[in-house]
Amino acid sequence: MGNPKGVTRDFEQLERRRLRAAKLFDRGLSQADIARQLGVHRQSVSRWHQSWQTNGAGALKKAGRAGRKPRLAPPQLEQLRRGLQRGPQVLGYSTGLWTSWRVANLIERQTGQHFHPGHVWRILRSLGWSCQRPVGRARQRDEAAIQRWKRVRWPDIKKKPSSSAAP
Repeated sequence: MGNPKGVTRDFEQLERRRLRAAKLFDRGLSQADIARQLGVHRQSVSRWHQSWQTNGAGALKKAGRAGRKPRLAPPQLEQLRRGLQRGPQVLGYSTGLWTSWRVANLIERQTGQHFHPGHVWRILRSLGWSCQRPVGRARQRDEAAIQRWKRVRWPDIKKKPSSSAAP
């Protein structure tokens, strides 16, 4: 089921809430009272109470990290962020456009870790970067001529409904 998109769980806060429930269990409050006080469902309190009775307050601590450990440590991610901000031209590329291949190359140069270019987007997203496409406009574009064409020429060639057609 999980969380709605964009909603993250604060595991520290969830653990604090469960441990607060353990203190309330010690004081002898009913599960319904604890649920009301903490703003959680009674079934959650019931589950916590069962764990607390069986294994003590330690059973209500967070489980720890789920999944594989990240291959890049926080200092390496910060180093990557600085490298991205400097731009791809510093690495010898001719344009200022980051591609997934270029970012993968930057990561490998800086950290020695090889990432497939198709997976680099996850790292970029974790750094707050998003996929951007440059606006494809010609450098020699004449804005005044374009506006003139839109005002004068386009209305002349645009299809118009015939005057005999019903509305």
